[in-house]
Amino acid sequence: MAYDLDLVHRLREILAAEPDVVEKPMFGGLGFMVAGHLTVTASGRGGLMLRVDPARAQDLLADPRASRVVMRGREMAGWLRVDLDAAADDDDLDRWVGLGLAHVRTLPPE
Repeated sequence: MAYDLDLVHRLREILAAEPDVVEKPMFGGLGFMVAGHLTVTASGRGGLMLRVDPARAQDLLADPRASRVVMRGREMAGWLRVDLDAAADDDDLDRWVGLGLAHVRTLPPE
């Protein structure tokens, strides 16, 4: 499955005001790096792959659309897959991307 181009356009709009945003194809999707840190990806499997504060991940999993990212059979701490698409409500998409941005802003620039 190719990533959702409409979702990519919406992510670009949300991240337009952020300094130092770089887009990179990765994991079968299109990733958005902020200050050198992968923040959010329009996933090739659909929805978002999102970096979040590992301490908040468990609480965020209360949303039935969220699940832990698993790579090579291993759960990745601080990474969630969120089942959203381009039809997601603006506030909802903004909230999820905002969670990713809030976390990467705490990290030193790469």
